[in-house]
Amino acid sequence: MKPLKEKISITVDSDILEKLKYEAERDDRSLSQYINLILKQHIKELNNENKP
Repeated sequence: MKPLKEKISITVDSDILEKLKYEAERDDRSLSQYINLILKQHIKELNNENKP
């Protein structure tokens, strides 16, 4: 079963948004999918940093 998703609104600097759109296109993903992937990777890295 897929995890539930929630809609949110965020404000992003235009230069960051431009780069995210470009990278999402290169990765053949939607912008939303790409941002979600990046956030998951970041959270995983944070969890690994906090392990003793």
